[in-house]
This record gives sequence, structure tokens and C-alpha cells, in this order.
Amino acid sequence: MAATIRCWRLSKTIKCLVGQTRLLKESTNRNNKTLFRLGSSSRFYSSASSDPRVSRSKWTGRIIGIGVLTATAFGVGYGLRNTTVQAEEDDVIPDNVKPSREVRIPTDNSGMKLVLYQYQTCPFCCKLRALLDYYGLSYDVVEVNSVFRSEIKWSKYKKVPILVFKADNKQEQIQLNDSSVVMSILYTYLLDPSKPVSLIKSFYPEEEVFDEVKKKNVKDFSNKYSIMYQEDASDGRTGEQQLEERKWRAWTDKTLVHMLSPNVYRTPTEALQAFRYFSDVGEWENVFSYPMRMFVIYTGATAMYFLGKLLKKRYNLHQDVRISLYNECDVWVKAVGKNRKFMGGTKPNLADLSVYGVLSSIEGCDAFKETLERTKIKTWYYRMKTAVSQHEGHGTIKLVTPGKS
Repeated sequence: MAATIRCWRLSKTIKCLVGQTRLLKESTNRNNKTLFRLGSSSRFYSSASSDPRVSRSKWTGRIIGIGVLTATAFGVGYGLRNTTVQAEEDDVIPDNVKPSREVRIPTDNSGMKLVLYQYQTCPFCCKLRALLDYYGLSYDVVEVNSVFRSEIKWSKYKKVPILVFKADNKQEQIQLNDSSVVMSILYTYLLDPSKPVSLIKSFYPEEEVFDEVKKKNVKDFSNKYSIMYQEDASDGRTGEQQLEERKWRAWTDKTLVHMLSPNVYRTPTEALQAFRYFSDVGEWENVFSYPMRMFVIYTGATAMYFLGKLLKKRYNLHQDVRISLYNECDVWVKAVGKNRKFMGGTKPNLADLSVYGVLSSIEGCDAFKETLERTKIKTWYYRMKTAVSQHEGHGTIKLVTPGKS
């Protein structure tokens, strides 16, 4: 029955996508009109980036049509496969997974063995990597195939990043999910390594909450932006500073990150550019075969172009989506202020790392380059990039306990 329902839903999706593809192809043959034209706006900026630059080649519709149909055909097969095998999967963490690459920091003495399952340019993965790199933690990277996701078939949790944690001299491996939760867990553990990660993880239970945007119940984690300090102890920050950090970490997940897809995949040309950049920076040639890499690039660009349009509407972005991105970046710069190097003061806090990580995911795209030109975020961004790449946070977390020096 489940398989029948899924097939019916997929058939409706095919009809919808084919209709969109026909409309797209027809639009590319019109002399002076295009489906992708975005009206320029001078509400806050006079942006040259809002001028339509989309090729009107007759091949545009064909390429995207092929991509849509290929992706849909794959979706049918993969959907039916999941109907039969999903129930058999268990969270049995593999012991000897071969990493795509290894990040080794000579000064790391944390005693942690970390394996990060990721997409290289996923903003949530970039956010978590920013923390790992800033605090100088060694880790292995497993690049996940974004189409088949076979590298995480062992996990019931199908999103990335997934971080597998194992403490020094201990056999138990612990799976940590959700980038914000993982950042909170790791920071808590760095404050007090005597507290087992399994115990810290229990402080962030999964629950159902109502999503005001999606208008439905979704799964999320309690306390995800909170650091679990031990009794009568802190890291030297005031309650007001901790509250500010939590506020802007939540803003990163609930506002800033939703600016990215509609901007990066604003046009078919930009969508292809983005996926080619993702392929280069993710070193997909070392991870996937050539046919698979081409498949992921073209089907991914096609799917994300249409998804970007849906997200633009869902999150009520400006008609020229660049304006929404520019505005939010300036909101962040204003929050940091002129008298602080970072929101954390003289050194980044978890909010700084979150915002930097999310923005770094699109560093090779036109949307990012134009954002640096049109907003005031450039100085802060490159200050963060230096701090993260040089592991300036190594050894900076020192637990402060009242009554002890």
C-alpha cells in the first residue's frame, strides 16, 4: 500500500515537473521575454547584480528538461527502494570507514576521535567545520554522495552533518546529529571533558515543535543553542553575553541560511556555476566517478533551481533576492557593532562561527562576491577566516570556577 501511494505521488510530481520544463523551454524561445527576469529594485541598494544575465540559448530548456526527467526517474527507483529496505536499517556505526580526507592538527590533545559525514558545501556542515577548525580539533571527513547517500545508509538520521565521536581509550562510538546541537555538545565537552558525551547528549532531547513557516509539526532538539555549564561554573561570560550568543545562533539557522539557496540558484546559469564550484571544492573527482559527478551536477542544479523559487516564496524574500541577502548581512554587521572585532569580543563565539560557516559555504559563487561588494561584512568575514584557518581558538577555552584560580 505504501509503495502504491508513493508511486501515485511520484507520478503527480513527474507531471508537475514536465509542465515546468515545457514552460521553461517555451520561455527561452521568446524574443524579449524570459521566465527568469527579476525586476531590479533600489529599495536599499542599486545593484548591478539584479540585471538579467541569463542565456536565452535554445539549449537551456532542453538541458534543464533532461535534468528534471533524469532526476525524476531516479527518484522513482530510489523511492521504491526505500519503501522496502528502510525498515531494515539500524544505527550501527561502521568501525573502519575509509575517510575521504583527514584533517590533522599537531597541537590537538583533546583525545577525541571525530568522523564527520558531510557535503563539503552544505552550510550546516561548513558551520560545524568552522568550530572544529577554529578550536584546532583533528577529524576525518567522509564525503557523502548527495544523491544516493550510501555513506550514511547505516543511519536512520538522513541529514548531514553527522559527527561520530569516540573518546580516547574508549570503544564506544556516539552519533551526534544536527549541526547546532553538535556545536553545543562539543563546546560543553571542551569546557569539562570529565562529563561523558553520552550524558551531555541527553541534555538535548529530540521533540516535536510547530513550525510557523511550514505550518506543521517538525522534529527538533530542545536546548540546542544552550551550553550546559556545570553547577557554580562558567567560561567567564556574563548571562547577557550567553543570551546574545543563543539569539544570533538561532537567527543564523532560522533566517540567514534561508537567504542562500534562492541567491545561489537564482538562475539556471548560477545554479550550474554553484554545482561546478561545489564539485571543485569538494574534490568530487576523487569521490565520485565521472558519470556520477555529471549526474549530480546537472540534476542537482536543476532541482535546486526550482527549490530556490519555492524557498523564495516560502520565506517571503524580496523580489530581487540579492536585496534580502544584503539586508541580513548588514543586520549582522550592525549587531556586532563598531567597537568589537567579533560578537564574542576579542575572539569569536559560537554565533560568529555559525554565521561565518554558513556564508563560507557559498564563497565561490557570484552571490557571495556581490555581497562582499554591496555590504559592510567583508572586514568581519576575512577576520573570521584568518581566525578559523589558523586555529586561533586552540587552548582558549578555560573553565572558570568560583573560588578557584
